[in-house]
Amino acid sequence: MRLALVPINPVVGDVEGNAERVRTGLHEARHAGADVALFPELCLCGYPPKDLLLAEGFVGACEEASNRLGLRETGGITAVFGTPWPMSQGPGRGPVANGLVVYRDNVYIDRYAKRLLPTYDVFDEDRYFEPGRTPCVVPVPTSAGGSVPVGLAICEDLWRGDDAGFSSKYRDGPDPVAELIAAGARVILSPSASPFVLFKGEKHRGILRAHAARHGVHVASLNQLGGNDELVFDGHTLVYGPGGNLLAAGPCFDPAPLVLDLSPAAPRGSDGVDAGVRDTFLERPPEARLFTALVTGVRDYLRKTGFKDAVLGLSGGIDSAVTAALAVAALGRDRVLGVALPGPYSSAHALEDARALADNLGARLIVAPIAQPFEGFKGALGGVMDGLAQPRLGAGLPDLAEENLQSRIRGTTLMAISNRTGALLLTTGNKSELAVGYCTLYGDMNGGLAVLSDVSKQWVYRLARWMNACASEAGFARPPIPERSIAKPPSAELRPGQKDRDSLPEYDVVDRVVERYVERHESPARIARQTGIDDATVRRLARMVDAAEFKRKQTAIGLKVTSVAFGSGRRWPIAQGWRG
Repeated sequence: MRLALVPINPVVGDVEGNAERVRTGLHEARHAGADVALFPELCLCGYPPKDLLLAEGFVGACEEASNRLGLRETGGITAVFGTPWPMSQGPGRGPVANGLVVYRDNVYIDRYAKRLLPTYDVFDEDRYFEPGRTPCVVPVPTSAGGSVPVGLAICEDLWRGDDAGFSSKYRDGPDPVAELIAAGARVILSPSASPFVLFKGEKHRGILRAHAARHGVHVASLNQLGGNDELVFDGHTLVYGPGGNLLAAGPCFDPAPLVLDLSPAAPRGSDGVDAGVRDTFLERPPEARLFTALVTGVRDYLRKTGFKDAVLGLSGGIDSAVTAALAVAALGRDRVLGVALPGPYSSAHALEDARALADNLGARLIVAPIAQPFEGFKGALGGVMDGLAQPRLGAGLPDLAEENLQSRIRGTTLMAISNRTGALLLTTGNKSELAVGYCTLYGDMNGGLAVLSDVSKQWVYRLARWMNACASEAGFARPPIPERSIAKPPSAELRPGQKDRDSLPEYDVVDRVVERYVERHESPARIARQTGIDDATVRRLARMVDAAEFKRKQTAIGLKVTSVAFGSGRRWPIAQGWRG
């Protein structure tokens, strides 16, 4: 049986456009001589469709597009693709399946409803879908004669929460894979829409390998490709043989179909795989994988929301430098505008480093000084602020208010430039700063996309060093990040001689606490005990994380690349008194 795994990059809600992408993929698979072509989970509507599934006519439009594709475009091939479909007919909104449909030779064959519906982190499938109750095994005719019993599963049906630490959710539930085997499946096809998380790929491959080896069958997995809002999908194409050996792996973040001949009649453990089969994506260093994911997220967010250009502030620091480099890699140097906004406390080298970065990237830089509007605001507000001074802040304009005022002037200036040019403003803050609230609401938090909001300070440095060391691999003519931006101590430069460490512990300490408190949900007491970090420091940072929640609820959408990002998957109350 010749199998084609076809990753496509759907636009959520663009049912007709997505149908055309499937049609093109079917043509490519047929041209390659495939007997069966597999497409990603919910590829006709894009994942995640969220409340579009509740919109009148949406599921019906998906069903109509599915029928047109299946009844007109599947001559000479078996097509399996993901779409929502109604589980009952009649007036009103009935239950909807996260499903697969199967067509062959322009005839409807069968359909399958996903059985395990994830409802954790960014997933909310119980809100929209009804789980399926039965396995689905389809006989697929082959050009060599005969047919192969192919079992269908979708994403969580295989992962069972093991990849995300939620396996207990399904402890008493069905085992869709075991039921497919009991129904006679010799090949399992599993399309998915599983968001990219750094290091989750290793877990996915381990789960696929275990299923193949345990049941002595071929297991093929195909993921959605591209970015949709905060989520990024790697488009992986993987096939494991009955012995648990890797038969083939396509390049991640690549739309090229993976075409492979399978021999399902081979006995368990005798798949005859060449040990030299490589999974090239996992061979890349994690910095390279993270770079590719972020570039994909930036590129697709702008493309799918209708923006062509990006603008961002360039401070000469590491965060804005890395954000600018990612934007240029995603959009091209002619589509990125950098803005230097020197203020009264900016260092002499800040503008120099911003210019060096722009030169390295070949991007345009303009300079918009903020000293004059800052003095104007101080003059206008001085008397007012004197009358409102709090004892803990002293008389006159409070220092903190003065610092935030500069940031808000910069944010307003950047938004004005965004309005004038039509370019999307990118925020440059990292996860460490966003976690502890070391950022200014309506200032440096202004923007439409927070590129680094799920990237810790330590990983920002790792990205910078990797981009410089592997500039050509990343698509740059020369190392993009100025060495001084990497070497100098981080500073907001909002008062004389200011350094981040004046207000925060060192970032390696911040990042260790944030990872454990936010991503692992550990208590401050456990963090202090297991890391050796001073208990008072841990509790202070945990309080800062909690206190900054109101800011994060108002920030730009950010690209998710870790197990827990500050986005739709983390639902922390703002007004709450728990201190752990």
